[in-house]
Amino acid sequence: MRLLSNRRAKKPLLINKEICESFYNELTKIGQSVNPFVMGTLYIVSTPLGNLEDITLRAIRTLKEVNLIAAEDTRHTRGLLTHYDIHTQMVSFFEGNEEKRIGQIIAGLNEGKNIALVSDAGTPAISDPGFKLVRDAIAAGMDVVPIPGPSAVATALSAAGLPTDQFTFVGFLPDKEGKRRNKLEGLKDYDHTLVFYVSKWKVEKTLNDMLAIFGNRPAALCRELTKVYEEIDRGTLSELLERYKDKDVKGEITLVVGGLLT
Repeated sequence: MRLLSNRRAKKPLLINKEICESFYNELTKIGQSVNPFVMGTLYIVSTPLGNLEDITLRAIRTLKEVNLIAAEDTRHTRGLLTHYDIHTQMVSFFEGNEEKRIGQIIAGLNEGKNIALVSDAGTPAISDPGFKLVRDAIAAGMDVVPIPGPSAVATALSAAGLPTDQFTFVGFLPDKEGKRRNKLEGLKDYDHTLVFYVSKWKVEKTLNDMLAIFGNRPAALCRELTKVYEEIDRGTLSELLERYKDKDVKGEITLVVGGLLT
């Protein structure tokens, strides 16, 4: 084991030497020299939710200029890169390989490489393992720079028609019914808007639990945002439950629910 330089962290970050050397060799295949005296920057790059036009000029430039892109699904991101004529090398970074990749990416940053983190859609590190990389990069003394852009949370809130002066982003609820209902019990007295990510397999169960615990509040079920079949379905929880009962739901879903007494 060896210690990486650590400008701001109170404790040094331990990185496996074999992993560092392996990733270093992979990075140098790109054909650019490595400056061991300058640490690289980790860019957190937002990408489109669906419509490829929803990307900033800064994001495109950053993806072209970095040495490496860490992508949730390289096959998915390849479509975006091809569309914008971006030829930067990619590696996968997803839940399941993040522990190994974090060490490799920090090793690359420590050797002077600039690396971009992207998710399949929207802003990375929101309800995905990207936050672990950001956390550890900061702890290792690396510069972390956000490249803002699309976000399913902000997009859904903007069109839901519910108060936005204050809200809580909950993300995904637990899979198991008992834990899911306990989580909702802890949220039922919040007097502001709540935002959830919902798996297409759990729409009916989630709406049913919310109706039982929250009561019949206003809500907006936002599906396939910015895509061809975008749908924003507004109504009360009971109305939405009736519409989605026994329905084969497709796509990515963001559910916005009014707070207590909304």
